[in-house]
Amino acid sequence: MCKCRCYSVSVAMWVLAGLVVVLNPETLLAQAPTSTSARATSFIFTEIKFPGAIRTGALGLNDRGEIVGDYFDSNGVFHGYLLKQGNFTTFDAPNSTRTEADAINNAGVISGHFTDSNNLIHGYLLYRGVFTIVNFPGATGTFVSKVNDLIQVVGVYLDSESNEHGFLLRNGTFTSIDFPGGVAGTEAIGINNLGEIVGVFIDASGKGHGYLLSKGVFTTIDFPGAFSLTQPQGINSKGEIVGFYDDSNGQLHGFKLAAGIFSTVDVPKAFDTEAAGVNEAGQIVGIYHQSGVHAFFAAPSLRRPSSSLF
Repeated sequence: MCKCRCYSVSVAMWVLAGLVVVLNPETLLAQAPTSTSARATSFIFTEIKFPGAIRTGALGLNDRGEIVGDYFDSNGVFHGYLLKQGNFTTFDAPNSTRTEADAINNAGVISGHFTDSNNLIHGYLLYRGVFTIVNFPGATGTFVSKVNDLIQVVGVYLDSESNEHGFLLRNGTFTSIDFPGGVAGTEAIGINNLGEIVGVFIDASGKGHGYLLSKGVFTTIDFPGAFSLTQPQGINSKGEIVGFYDDSNGQLHGFKLAAGIFSTVDVPKAFDTEAAGVNEAGQIVGIYHQSGVHAFFAAPSLRRPSSSLF
């Protein structure tokens, strides 16, 4: 992933096609994840599966529980989707060969990126069927990640040497984000309504560290015991951060960081789990690997149910 800093807007109308189908009722589950601190959080997990898709990913959600992500169809093409009130809507950016959706704010503005027919990557915002293309000025590729309720946008851009830089787009102005010491690249991935940004940077040894950028101050985020990567993906306005980290066996685990306490958020029996987005209620969406790639929705639970269907 990678994107950042620039302005280039073009608008195009695109018709959203409605589909039915929803959450897989046979994949409900509950889990009390392990924690590196004193506290652990229990979740009830539900699989999200786009009908007929080879694989489905869930990457963002808002406070109304509307979820966006992407799916891989039988022809090998990625499309974006919106899951709202139990119904799927699919969409593709104009002139695209691949469309991915990463976030949705409370007004229904969707952010993401797409690959065009010339194999160039562009960011976009989608609202009421209208695509606005976002390209960081001078970049060779722009990836838009998250958008907040103030239409502040973060993402990644590639410079002329294919180096990654994070960016913030606010009030029509692009600002490049580079973590001090992030010599091998910086990505801006999540933003909340307070303007706090989370992302990842790569140090000189090739290790990936998470960061929080708040009021101009960078703070490093490393999951205790992570082997080579800690990657925050989302942050809500309570300051709760979700993402994933790797262990010494090469497996990925989801995590939640709240009030200074880390908890692991893993889908039971999954080989890999990646938490991608969190809303104000602490609900999480993401991706897990278990005989293929699947999407999940996780709702906090005060107690663990007596049985699990997952």
